[in-house]
Amino acid sequence: MTTEIDALTEQIRHRRVFIDRIREEICGVIVGQQPMIHHLLVALLADGHVLVEGVPGLAKTLAVRTLAQTLNTAFQRIQFTPDLLPADIIGTMVYDERDRTFHPKKGPVFSNLMLADEINRAPAKVQSALLEAMQERQVTIGEETFHLDEPFMVLATQNPIEQEGTYPLPEAQVDRFMLKLKIPYPGGEEELQILQRWTTGIVPVARPVASVEELEAARELMLRLYIDERVQRYIVRLVCATREPRTYRLERLEHLIDYGASPRATIYLTLAAKANAFLEGRGYVTPDDVMAIGMEVLRHRVIVSYEAEAEDVASENIIRTIFDHVEVP
Repeated sequence: MTTEIDALTEQIRHRRVFIDRIREEICGVIVGQQPMIHHLLVALLADGHVLVEGVPGLAKTLAVRTLAQTLNTAFQRIQFTPDLLPADIIGTMVYDERDRTFHPKKGPVFSNLMLADEINRAPAKVQSALLEAMQERQVTIGEETFHLDEPFMVLATQNPIEQEGTYPLPEAQVDRFMLKLKIPYPGGEEELQILQRWTTGIVPVARPVASVEELEAARELMLRLYIDERVQRYIVRLVCATREPRTYRLERLEHLIDYGASPRATIYLTLAAKANAFLEGRGYVTPDDVMAIGMEVLRHRVIVSYEAEAEDVASENIIRTIFDHVEVP
């Protein structure tokens, strides 16, 4: 087994070179925000969708657009607005008077990377139009179903729901995002670099430095990473603790949780941990990989109760408590 892991590690060090090129290009545009960049790369490798949340002006859209620019692939941006219709995303059937038949007109969802900018500014019916595309990687227009090209990744940005003119996303849709990232304000030195970089009249632009073939090869290798059964059981315990905290001696959390994480969280946490290990250049997954990405996978899947809201307890507080108390292998 050790020999196989060593061989995997050597292959990863060879395959991950394109990731370093992507990171370098993004850092040439985005100042700081290293955790966000790392997590975007995790989702890219793990073939998952990402929801990025933060107040306006924190480079959410810029970061997502820059990531898309580094890949030599099809990219579409949709600006979500209150008057947007589902057909504006997935497409519609168009009547052709010449032959008196309907033909499908495909929407912007038919791309490899789709930026859903300010996704929570559109009503729920528009957000729900993405459900089939995000989960099944297909779109139904009229009576015809079309499969989306691979890779397909939705990168969505949103302002906090307390902001004026926004709608909370449906829980079914939120669960389909592998990661939810929360973007903090930059530090003083980082803000000084932002000022110096963006007030000269020269706008930095990322170049395409990676191909779809490199990404697909890296994803295939990532799935082969070794993960011990003890680490798998650790992941299962973490997810189950969000549903049955009493079983894990966390009775004080019971009244704070309305709904725990679904089995999709178990799958995504495993894939994200493998992607994190890949980025670290290892052929095996450790509990540290799980802890490094656990908050981003679970924070939007633990639905807090009214009591928790009254006590000003967020899902992040609950997840930290679970990580602190569930035994690490």
